[in-house]
Amino acid sequence: MKWTKQRLNNLFFFFGIAAVVVMLLTFDVSFVELWQHLCKAGYWLIPIVGVWLIVYGLNALAWRCVIKGNTSPNEHVNFWRIYRLTITGYALNYATPVGGLGGEPYRIMELSKDIGNERATSSVILYAMMHFFAHFWLWFTSVFLYIILAALGDLPFTALTAMVLGFVVVFCLIAFYLFAKGYRNGVVIKIIKWIGKIPGLKKWSQRFLDRHSDSLHQIDQQIAALHQQDKRAFYHSLLLEYLSRIIQASEILFMLLLFGVDSGGGFTGIVLTYAHSILILAFTSLFANMIGFLPMQLGVQEGGFVISIAALGLTAALGIFVSIICRVREIIWIVIGLLLMKIDKQ
Repeated sequence: MKWTKQRLNNLFFFFGIAAVVVMLLTFDVSFVELWQHLCKAGYWLIPIVGVWLIVYGLNALAWRCVIKGNTSPNEHVNFWRIYRLTITGYALNYATPVGGLGGEPYRIMELSKDIGNERATSSVILYAMMHFFAHFWLWFTSVFLYIILAALGDLPFTALTAMVLGFVVVFCLIAFYLFAKGYRNGVVIKIIKWIGKIPGLKKWSQRFLDRHSDSLHQIDQQIAALHQQDKRAFYHSLLLEYLSRIIQASEILFMLLLFGVDSGGGFTGIVLTYAHSILILAFTSLFANMIGFLPMQLGVQEGGFVISIAALGLTAALGIFVSIICRVREIIWIVIGLLLMKIDKQ
C-alpha cells in the first residue's frame, strides 16, 4: 500500500510540473512584457509573495480546527504537516482543471497515514466545504461594504450596480441554505448519487455505493457531527478562513500602492484603498469560481481583475498588471508546493 501511495505521490508531482510548464508557455503576455511587469513590481514582489505565508498559515489553522473536531483526543497531526499539505494541496488545485481534482485527493491520501481513510476523507471534505463557505461569506459581506462606500460617495451606485449586487446576495443566500443542509446531513452520498446521473456513470455510481455504503454513511455522519457537536471548532475554522481572505487582499493593496493609488493618502486613504482591494478580490474570485473549469482559471482571472478594477474607476492597464503579478505569485507557490511534496518525514 505504501508503494502505491508513493507512486500516486510521484504522479501528482509530475502532473504539477507539466502543468507549470504549460502555464509558462501559455502566458497572456510575451516574456519581454512579463519581465517589464516584474521589474515594475521590483521589491514589492517580496511582500506580495510573502503575505501568502500568513494566508496559508490561517488556512492550515482552519483545517487543524476541523481535524481536531473530527478526530479522537489521542489522534494528533502536527501543525507543520498540516501546513505543508495545505500549501501542496492548493498548488495542485491551482494546476488542475476544476480545482480540487488534484489537491483534495492528495490531501486525503497523505492525511490517511495519520488518522485513517474515513476520518481523513471527512476532514478534507469538511475543510473544502469550509473553504468555499468562507468564499460565500466574503462575497456576501462585500456587497454591504460596497453599499457603505457608495453611501459615503466613494463609489458609484447605478441601476446596473444594484442588479449585480442583488444577484450576488440571492446567490449567496441560496448557497447558505445548501451548505446548511450539507452540514446537517452530510454530502458525500448525495454527490455520488449526483455523479450517477451523468451519462455512462450510473452503474459505476451504484457499484461504488453498494461496496462502500457503510464507510460513506460514516463519513457523512462525521461531517454532520462537527457542526452539531463542536460548534466552537466550526465557527473558529470559518472565522480563520474568512480572515485569510481579508489578509489576501493586502497583495492587491501593495500593487495599488505601487501604482500610486492610495485614495488621497494618509491613514484614511490607505483604509479606503484596502477596502477597494477587498472588493476587487471578492468580485474577481466570484467571477473566477463561477467559471472554474480551467487550470488556474486561465484568462478568467485576468478578465475578472480587469472588470473589477475598471468597475472601481481604475484603469484596465492596472487590472492587467495586478492579474499578471498574481499569476506569477501563483506559479511561485505552485513550485514551492510541488517541492514540499518531496519533503515527507512520516
